[in-house]
Amino acid sequence: MADKNRVDEPTGTELVGHEWDGIEELNTPLPRWWLWTFYATIAWSVVYVVLYPAWPLVEQATEGTLGWSSRGELAREMEAAEAARAETFALIAATDAEDLQASPELMGQAIAGGAAAFKQHCIQCHGAGAAGYEQYGYPNLNDDDWIWGGEIGEIEYTLTHGIRWDGSDETRITYMPAFEGIFDRAQVDALVDHVLSLSGNGSSNAAGAELYAANCAACHQPSGAGDHAQGAPALNDAIWLYGKSEASIRQQILAPRHGVMPGWSDKLDPVTIRMLAAYVHSRGGGEETAPDRPAAEPDEPDVAQAEVSGAEGNDRL
Repeated sequence: MADKNRVDEPTGTELVGHEWDGIEELNTPLPRWWLWTFYATIAWSVVYVVLYPAWPLVEQATEGTLGWSSRGELAREMEAAEAARAETFALIAATDAEDLQASPELMGQAIAGGAAAFKQHCIQCHGAGAAGYEQYGYPNLNDDDWIWGGEIGEIEYTLTHGIRWDGSDETRITYMPAFEGIFDRAQVDALVDHVLSLSGNGSSNAAGAELYAANCAACHQPSGAGDHAQGAPALNDAIWLYGKSEASIRQQILAPRHGVMPGWSDKLDPVTIRMLAAYVHSRGGGEETAPDRPAAEPDEPDVAQAEVSGAEGNDRL
C-alpha cells in the first residue's frame, strides 16, 4: 500500500505499485472526453438493441420495435426499382423486336437491360466480352455472321426456344450427318481442301469439288454461303465454330459435334429475353447477307440465336 500511494515526482501522478526491472506503472486517469464517449456508446447500444434486430434466438433474431430488417429494406428497394422500370418494360413488351431499332432511345434502354441480363445468364458460355470459347464450341457474339439469321426477332426466337434443346418443341434443330465410313482418307483430304478453298484458305480440287457438290451443297450452298432455313453455317468466310484447322474440319466431316443452347422461356420473362436479343444484336451489328445466301421465307420462324464467332474461329452452332 505504501508503494501504491507513492507519487511520481516528475509527473505528480500516483503509482499503482507495479514494478518490473526498475520500471513502474503510473495510475494515469483516462481523459474525460474518452470516458463520456465510452458511456455514450453503451447508451447507444442499449437503444439499438431495443429498436433494431439484435439478439439471435433459436430460429430468428429479435425483431426490434421499429420492425426494420435488411431483407425488408432490400425488398422495398427492389420494388421501387421495378416500379421505376415498369413503364420502359411495358414499352419494350408492346414493341415487336424488329421495331425496336425505330426508337433509338427505347433500343438503348433495351440494350442496357440486356447487357445486365447477359452478365447474369450468358457469360458462363459466351464469356464476359461475348467472344465465346472456340475450344468448347461456344460462339463468339461480336461478329456479323449468323447461322439462323441476325435480325433481332430471329435472335429472340433462339433465345426463347434454344438450339437442339429438349425443353421446347419449337427449338432450332439441325444435324450434320457423319461421313465416317462413307469417305476414305483420300476423299476426306480432298473435301477438306475444297472446303478451305471456299474461304480462300486452300486450293480447290476436282475430287473435293465433286464430293462437295454431291454431299454438302444441298445445305451449305454451292458457294459455301450456308442456309438460314436449315441452320447450315457459311463455309466461305473465316469464321468457324470449332476451328479452321484441317484436323478440326476433318473431324467435323467424319464425326460432327453438335452444340446445345438452352432456351430461356422457362427462366426469363419475355421482356428480358427481348432485351437480351437487342443486346446480342448490338454486339454483332446485324448481318451482311451473302449474295447467293437464300433469304428466309416470310412465314418461316427462322428466328435465331446469335450464334456468332470471331474471325479466327467459330461458325455458329
